[in-house]
Amino acid sequence: MSETRIDHDRLFKELLSTFFEEFLLLFFPHVYEQVDFRHVSFLSEEVFTDVAAGEKHRVDLLVETKLKGEDGLIIVHIEHQSYMQPAFPERMFIYVSRLFQKYRRRILPIAIFSYDEHRDEPSSFTIKFPFLTVVDFRFLTVELRKQPWREYIRRDNPVAAALLSKMGYNESERVAVKREFLRMLVRLELDEAKQRLLFGFFETYLTLSEQEEIQLRNEVNQMGTKEAKKVTDLIVSYEQRGMEKGIEKGIEKGIEKGKMDIAKRMLGKGYDVPTICELTGLSVEAVEKLKG
Repeated sequence: MSETRIDHDRLFKELLSTFFEEFLLLFFPHVYEQVDFRHVSFLSEEVFTDVAAGEKHRVDLLVETKLKGEDGLIIVHIEHQSYMQPAFPERMFIYVSRLFQKYRRRILPIAIFSYDEHRDEPSSFTIKFPFLTVVDFRFLTVELRKQPWREYIRRDNPVAAALLSKMGYNESERVAVKREFLRMLVRLELDEAKQRLLFGFFETYLTLSEQEEIQLRNEVNQMGTKEAKKVTDLIVSYEQRGMEKGIEKGIEKGIEKGKMDIAKRMLGKGYDVPTICELTGLSVEAVEKLKG
């Protein structure tokens, strides 16, 4: 998928607004311990205009909550950054300044960096003179590509599962990352909507080739019998949804051709003939002919 076609901010906003508590627990347990999650509400999107640059900027996520043992409200500001920007700390400072001007509340700023390059992102912005520090602004950061993905696979945390796709793995580990993601998804036992959200997020950033999918199935089959079945059922259920969508699109071109195209892809991924016939509605003879 082309980089320009991915709405990174929307994907991250959907993930973090659905699993806000789990996000803080995963990356900032010291903050998690202080937040009273009985009081959480998501504020409307804020749009700031940069008059000098002639651009509009949207604040990604604003969460109004409380700290334990305190009556006053605070705001957690989470900003996602999918590309390198030298002036990013300054932009964070401007956002928080304007948010404070509007809400007059304490604001906790957090930045998530998801681009692939390795870089030491600053977490502060200062304005100072030799005789005085006027501004010493700091914010919390998460640099996903620096996170060792294997350290997160034993945590039953939905945010950890989704973000495996953006963590520090190499090309040879792609199949292993998806395998562990599927195992985490099975253990989490989420409802269908949340499961679909995590699966869609993961697949956006880590899509295996057909050869890698075959390798994945082989590795899944080597797991313990009970776990292997659950993971296989999960794979099949999502592939079936994709096939159903493909069949719907195929109506315009011809239903039969759409089914045949899907059957060819399934053969390429190692599905047996009876399973292909069951899912596509094609006859055994029709599928056997595709083998040649």
